[in-house]
Amino acid sequence: MYEKITRDIQVSVRPFYLEDQSAPDEDHFVWAYRVNIANNGDETVQLLARHWRITDKHGHLQEVNGPGVVGEQPVLKPGESFEYTSGCPLGTPSGIMVGTYDMTTANGERFSIDIPAFSLDSPYDTAAMN
Repeated sequence: MYEKITRDIQVSVRPFYLEDQSAPDEDHFVWAYRVNIANNGDETVQLLARHWRITDKHGHLQEVNGPGVVGEQPVLKPGESFEYTSGCPLGTPSGIMVGTYDMTTANGERFSIDIPAFSLDSPYDTAAMN
């Protein structure tokens, strides 16, 4: 489990390799990752957008930006959390992901929170990145 806290909002990520969706002989490797966003602060916040930086084993960078996560822009009151699962395909047997979420408070203040860097490791890579 990878965790990062920004402004009393905890982001926890657990990646897992999807053997059944991968085809190593075709350089196709797939991971899922489960994210939990917990509002441990005292103000209501909303997740507006995501920004991912995905780097494969060879250092090739892909950036992914978009509104919300899995089609939602969750509102989190103090003490609430939101969990979702998404996925990432790569053409190499390992990689790393890191990013940010754009957030807003109920009174319109915008800020970013960090998503912890986490490694994507498959059993087909001899040198893990973490």
